[in-house]
Amino acid sequence: MNLVVGASGMLGTEICRKLVEEGNEVRALVRGSIDPAKRDRLKGLGAELVHGDIKDPSTLETACRGISTVISTASSTFSRQAGDSIESVDSQGQLNLVRASRAAGVHHFIFISFPPAPEDFALQRAKRAVERELAESGPVYTVLQPTFFTEAWLSPAVGFDVANARAQIYGSGRNKISWISYLDVARFAAASVNNPAARSGVIKLGGPDALSPLEVVQIFEEVGGREFAVTHVPEEALRAQQAAAADSLQEAFAALMLYYAHGDVIDMRPAFGIFPGQAQHLTSVGDHARRLLRAASA
Repeated sequence: MNLVVGASGMLGTEICRKLVEEGNEVRALVRGSIDPAKRDRLKGLGAELVHGDIKDPSTLETACRGISTVISTASSTFSRQAGDSIESVDSQGQLNLVRASRAAGVHHFIFISFPPAPEDFALQRAKRAVERELAESGPVYTVLQPTFFTEAWLSPAVGFDVANARAQIYGSGRNKISWISYLDVARFAAASVNNPAARSGVIKLGGPDALSPLEVVQIFEEVGGREFAVTHVPEEALRAQQAAAADSLQEAFAALMLYYAHGDVIDMRPAFGIFPGQAQHLTSVGDHARRLLRAASA
């Protein structure tokens, strides 16, 4: 039995789907406040639902009972509820989960993180602390470090507005990023469950193409046949935003935007050595653009 934590989120739900599709049993940890539509979708996939919250260690014993593998995507960054913060969820909550997994005799813990970024900020410190806890005291672990998700970072939420052909670019827009689809991250997570080669290691993940944000804009212009209006947010403005952040979540978004401005190219050869055959399944930025524009015109 596999426990997916963060199961109601975009990535967590897709991981549940992939696991069930591949014949694995899935238990999904959900909070009592879960949206009914998300709850029904998880049930429809065939997942067994268990109520709990990683902020409350007392709820994790039952969730982890009889589990062989835990996969955690939980984060306060995109699905924040009352009482959620980077400190309570991404840091202490994840540590609660690791320790509950160890106490329950879970064999394998798969943790979704991100590659080391140049800035020092609370979210990065939380990710690295959980990685250290796993490395130092178990259980057997896999840390997946995907770079920027196309679905999140090429969306209106961060100023990439395909419907209105507008793009907000952080920094010069010339530094390349190995954009990766959450669909591919879910595929790697599911493939880690029964793969001994993936255990006790840190695996960086990126997409099939390293493209600068300006090159991404050009792809969307070519696919959609419309010129984009592009604005830039200078790195100095992002540093000021990070320094003036009212809380760690605001700080995290400013720091991640600086990370985007610097770029991050991932060498996928080590990952393909662990997951042979996955290269042919990766979603390109062009694939993502065509999918978005088809949906918009439907």
